[in-house]
Amino acid sequence: MSQSRHLLTNCCIMAKPTTRFVCQSCGAVTAKWAGRCETCGEWNTVAEEPAEARPGPAARPGRKLALEPLTGTAAPPPRRLVGIGELDRVLGGGLVAASAVLVGGDPGIGKSTLLLQAAASMARAGSRVLYVSGEEAVDQIRLRARRLGLADAPLSLAASINVRDIAAVLESERDLSLVVIDSIQTMWLDNIESAPGTVTQVRASGFELIRIAKQRGFSLFLVGHVTKEGTLAGPRVLEHMVDAVLHFEGDRGHQFRILRGTKNRFGATDEIGVFEMTDRGLAEVANPSALFLAERRGHIAGSAVFAGLEGSRPVLLEIQALLSANPGGSPRRSVVGWDGGRLSMLLAVLDARCDLKLSALDVYLNVAGGLRITEPAADLAVAAALASAATGRPTHAGAVYFGEVGLSGEVRQVAQADARLKEAAKLGFERAVLPRRVARGNRAPATEGMVLDEIGHLADLVKQFTG
Repeated sequence: MSQSRHLLTNCCIMAKPTTRFVCQSCGAVTAKWAGRCETCGEWNTVAEEPAEARPGPAARPGRKLALEPLTGTAAPPPRRLVGIGELDRVLGGGLVAASAVLVGGDPGIGKSTLLLQAAASMARAGSRVLYVSGEEAVDQIRLRARRLGLADAPLSLAASINVRDIAAVLESERDLSLVVIDSIQTMWLDNIESAPGTVTQVRASGFELIRIAKQRGFSLFLVGHVTKEGTLAGPRVLEHMVDAVLHFEGDRGHQFRILRGTKNRFGATDEIGVFEMTDRGLAEVANPSALFLAERRGHIAGSAVFAGLEGSRPVLLEIQALLSANPGGSPRRSVVGWDGGRLSMLLAVLDARCDLKLSALDVYLNVAGGLRITEPAADLAVAAALASAATGRPTHAGAVYFGEVGLSGEVRQVAQADARLKEAAKLGFERAVLPRRVARGNRAPATEGMVLDEIGHLADLVKQFTG
C-alpha cells in the first residue's frame, strides 16, 4: 500500500506539463482543439502549444506607485529624420526615440527595400544603425544594397533568428539610433517550445525586442508578413504593443506603392506616402496627383476626376466606369480600388431617385493608379462616371467631383473642401462639382478662377448628362 502511494506521489510530481490550444490567426486560447476558431471564425488555425509558466508579480515592500496629476507641461517628443520625405510624412515628422514601428505588406511589395534605404539614409547622416535579417544572409543584403547604390553606407548588418543573441548585441551596443528586424515572423526564443512564426513566438519575440528598445532608447522597425486576406499575420496583440503600424500597399502591375499609416501614437493616422518602384529602388513621388492623372485622356465617356483626401494630403484620381449589356443571368459588379457594397448602394440610388436604369447591365468600376479609396466623398465622382458611361456623354475635361451621396439622393458635405479645390486648381482644373455649401466664406486666392457648380441632389448631376 505504501509502495502504491509512493508511486502515485512520484507520478503527481513528475506529471508532464499541460498544453493549450492557440489560434494561429488571432491568438485566442482554448482548452481543447477545435476545427474552427470561435473568436475569429477561421478554419484549421488552432494548434497545440505548451503552456507557458508565468509567475505572478513579486511584491516589492517599500515601493509605491507614483501618482501624477493630469495638469502639467510636457515637451513634444524629439524626432530623428529618416531622410526619406514620404516615410517621414507618414511617421508624423520622423522617428521618435524608443518607439516601435510595425511595417506590413505583401511579399515582394518592397518592405525590405524601403527599410534598407531608410537605414542607409540614417547611417549616412551619422546615426548608428543595425539591420538584422532573419530571411537573408549578409551577402544577399550586400548584393541588394549594391543594386540600390547603398554599398557605401556605414550600416551594420547581422543575420540571425535567435532573439537571445540579438538581445545580447542590442544590450552591448552603444549609441544605437535605429534597429531593423526583418522579419518578426522569423524570430525565435529557445525557451518557448513552438516553431518560429507561431502566435506564441511572435508575441514573445516582439515583446522582448520592444522592451529593449524602450529601455535603450533606440527606434525599432519590425517587418511583418500579411495573410492572404491582407491583414498582418500573427496575433493582433502585436499591433497593440507597437507605437505605429504602417501598411505597404500596391499592385505589382503598377509601379506605384502606397505606404499607409493605420496607427500612430505620435502623429496623425491615415497619412499616406507615395513611392514609385524603379530599378534603383523606391523613389519618392512628391506630387502624386500629377502622376495618377498623367495617362488620363479627356473627352471619354465613363471617366471622372475625384478630388480625394488621404490623411492631410489632397490627391486627385481618375474614376473609370464601363457598362456592358448582360445577355442573361445576374448582372456582374466588378470593382477595383473601391467598396463594392457602396457601389451597389449608389446604383440603387441612381435607379430609384434619378431614373437611371443600370440594374440590368454589367458594371465595371476602376480607380486608376492602384490606389484604394475609402472615404465616402468619392460617391459623386463615381456617380458622374456611371452617368457618363450610361449616356455616352463625357464629363467636362477640366472638372473635378467630390461629395457624399445619401440614400434619398441628397449630396452631403465633406471635410476640407478648400484643400481639395486648391489641389485641383494647382493642376489646372477650372471647374468643380461639389455639395451645396451652407456657409460661403472667402475663397482661397488659388481657387479664385474656378467655377463652382454646387448641387444639392444627385438628380441635378444626372441632368447634366441626360439633358
